[in-house]
Amino acid sequence: MALEKITKITGQGISVPGDEIDTDRIIPARFMKCVTFDGLGEYLFYDVRKNEDGSDKEHPLNDKRFEGATILFSGVNFGCGSSREHAPQALYRYGFRGIVAESFAEIFFGNCTTLGIPCFCATKEDIQTIADRIEADPGLEITLDVENERIHFGDESVTAVVRETARKALSEGRWDPIGDLQEAKSAIEAVAAKLPYMAQS
Repeated sequence: MALEKITKITGQGISVPGDEIDTDRIIPARFMKCVTFDGLGEYLFYDVRKNEDGSDKEHPLNDKRFEGATILFSGVNFGCGSSREHAPQALYRYGFRGIVAESFAEIFFGNCTTLGIPCFCATKEDIQTIADRIEADPGLEITLDVENERIHFGDESVTAVVRETARKALSEGRWDPIGDLQEAKSAIEAVAAKLPYMAQS
């Protein structure tokens, strides 16, 4: 069964400003003792969102105005640090379906793509413009156009780059390598049957 073709993401946005936001800040290592990724969203940005007693700190994700936001805006080198897949999984489990930043760490970008999360690169100025619009109107509808590499917000739009390999994979529904393998099971078995070293004795 073919994967969903991800050509556009529409939703509300939230700005989590800052450069070099690493994977340990996105999901602290102590919450990675899990058998599955289910429930990781609860611990997204935990140490910068919560006090030691579990009460809320001042943080965009704790602001009720932005409840239900599905598109995250941030700064330079988002997702740097370790290669843990738990970071994009936590973002996905929280409900984010698209990320816009000035730049992304390489492995984090790849892990997001294989979850079907488009990562757009935009200028600092354009991200700030959209963040200001979101602050003024938290319900502002935002659309990430993967195919045309545009971000639409209200009656405005800006250009934002999606790496070509990721853009093609997302828009063609080929963003999950495991899904590709499962879809090609019969073809793989047919090839394997022709290989002498795969023959059973």
